Amino acid sequence: MHDSDSAAADSAAPFPPEIDLTRPSIARMYDAGIGGKDNFEVDREAAIALEELVPGTFAMARANRAYLSRAVDYVARSGVRQYIDLGSGLPTMENTHEIAQRHHPDAGVVYVDNDPIVLAHGRALLAENESTTVITSDLCDVDRVLDDEATRRIVDFDEPVCVMLVSLLHCIPDAKDPFGVVRAYFERLPPGSCLVFSHIVSDDEEAARSFTDRVHSSGAEWGRVRAPEEAAQAFEGMRLVSPAENDGFPAVAVDCSTWRAPGTEPQRRPADPQVLIWEHAGVAYT
Repeated sequence: MHDSDSAAADSAAPFPPEIDLTRPSIARMYDAGIGGKDNFEVDREAAIALEELVPGTFAMARANRAYLSRAVDYVARSGVRQYIDLGSGLPTMENTHEIAQRHHPDAGVVYVDNDPIVLAHGRALLAENESTTVITSDLCDVDRVLDDEATRRIVDFDEPVCVMLVSLLHCIPDAKDPFGVVRAYFERLPPGSCLVFSHIVSDDEEAARSFTDRVHSSGAEWGRVRAPEEAAQAFEGMRLVSPAENDGFPAVAVDCSTWRAPGTEPQRRPADPQVLIWEHAGVAYT
């Protein structure tokens, strides 16, 4: 929505009552960070506050979105035809289904988010796409997501599935055992399934704490910035692929902006030592 429309939406109330327009939503903050128009003043203010605290936050969000495109393209080329995009956020350019269906027109995609606005926008976008659906659910409720009628219509659980956790697990507090949630999904998926993953990390405790505190102070539901070693728990028991296009680089997680980016050497952390916050990313198969 354009700024004029957004301002009208902030004062009017054409939305379901469960949408709290007084608190920022992580999905809408992310949308604001990548230059989207489906957000409100409260989301933009919270996103700008993060950018002021950590200059480059918006660029990191855009780099993460570009990583998603490259990762889905890689997975689709490897032959995977089914995707569960957890915490998918608001539709934007180069969505998961658009990339996957470029290679496999019948590729099935289930978008999952807990923001009702994501559901409304997603349903409008996907109204005529029978291979793609969107559901509203707490992604930590693994059985609810996988057993949802819409999920089971799209996904054949006898065939490999790509689970997407892109810029998401840092939104989940430790008390909800985010990495246990990852394991719970893959316990129900067949061999050959894969994970597309990124997570906001830092190797500086003060920077991590400041970023985390700023998000919490906005009122948004969130977890925390974690160390790269903590984020790497997502890949336990899985086989990482090389982050380099030529496969000659070690199979490790790297800064998302360098994962199979043409003409870029993969980096485990940003080359600039002054950059203390980044997205730790990788693709792995069971």
